[in-house]
Amino acid sequence: MNKLWLIVKREYLTRVKKRSFIIATILTPLAFALFFVVVGFIFSYESDEAKHIAVIDKGNILGEAGGLPDEASLRFTLENRSLEELRANLKNTEYDGILLIPPINNLYAQTYTVYYYAEGNPSLDIESLIRQKIAYRVREYKIQSLSLEKKQLEALDTRVDLDPEPLDDSQADSSKVASAVGAIIGGAMGIIMYMTVFIYGMMVMRSVMEEKTNRIVEVMISSVRPFQLMLGKIVGVGAVGLTQIAIWAVLIPLISFVLSLVFGFDQPQVNSMPANPEVDVEEMEFLIRQGFGELLSQNWWMIVPLFIFYFLGGYFLYASLFAAVGSAMGDDLGEGQSLTIPITIPVVLAFYIMFVSIQSPHSSLSVWSSIFPLFSPIVMPARLAFAPPLWQIFLSMALLAATSIFFVWLSGRIYRVGILLYGKKVTLRELGRWMFYRD
Repeated sequence: MNKLWLIVKREYLTRVKKRSFIIATILTPLAFALFFVVVGFIFSYESDEAKHIAVIDKGNILGEAGGLPDEASLRFTLENRSLEELRANLKNTEYDGILLIPPINNLYAQTYTVYYYAEGNPSLDIESLIRQKIAYRVREYKIQSLSLEKKQLEALDTRVDLDPEPLDDSQADSSKVASAVGAIIGGAMGIIMYMTVFIYGMMVMRSVMEEKTNRIVEVMISSVRPFQLMLGKIVGVGAVGLTQIAIWAVLIPLISFVLSLVFGFDQPQVNSMPANPEVDVEEMEFLIRQGFGELLSQNWWMIVPLFIFYFLGGYFLYASLFAAVGSAMGDDLGEGQSLTIPITIPVVLAFYIMFVSIQSPHSSLSVWSSIFPLFSPIVMPARLAFAPPLWQIFLSMALLAATSIFFVWLSGRIYRVGILLYGKKVTLRELGRWMFYRD
């Protein structure tokens, strides 16, 4: 046990003291935060392309409104001059384009075309704004021309909400945002599991290959058993992974919050944004508050320990397999890539099943995939936010623990042979033989 602890300590300290580890640990959350800030800036960016458009209303569609409302990037002016005159002298005017609104000949027609004259096509956002404004004016014109009651028409637009209710009064009542919150939590946990299994599993494999290539392992094997060396390496790298994740869990929200304050929107910017009549601001604020409330009401006391369990179980399972493959590889990484395919296929399949589990967490595929040991480290964390039955969780945990122990033992059998084998191309059949070699 003392030798195992020394190996774990060496693997851990060797990595956490590396400059590359410190830089990656600090820069990764900064890169994530900057990425989201840049994406937010891109989506909130308003074009500085200000257009002044002349409007010719031949059908008197605008009516008493007297024109179209202006935007920060779009200004409209009603013109009495003819289309031919404006087109001939457009370059000599202050206008960037001409918008022709023809008469409506059929009030029951469901399509209507306006014409825009300019040098080059308008940008997509300008075109979208013009279409929205014209569509609203045409609707108002038709309501007035057909002598319809506006309130009666608005009463026809009924939005239907679905509020999930429990069959048993003793069960908690889920809000309508519970599914969305569960999907976000499940997706985040599943993606984290997928990334950590690959990143730290491959880290174990590269570490084994480096020591084998540099012949360091020959010296170490003289003092410790191969199984102790493999297990110490897996535990040490796993501790590095947990340390890095813990630091990221603190730094990412902190840096994101600071950057949002530095690069965030001020109130005048928010007030100057174009209003969308289809968006109920009060309801949106209510849903946001309800979403945060649902997030806080999750059973974190159960989700967090289970997430750690599945992280450790999945990590030990796949890291032991990667260690076994690393011991069988030679100097050429490309030669051994075929050996990693049987390991990566279950991980990739579990990743795609995870998305199905988020959409249908209680379907047969989701349930049995979250119990199957090769899939459960990724699929079950995605289902935890949807409160699966306890028997499924316990069965999944038991199978994962047993399978992880079995694969660690099995990989140890391969590791003890492959770590001292040089100059031989190893196949999957050869790996199978190594499992049954006697000590």
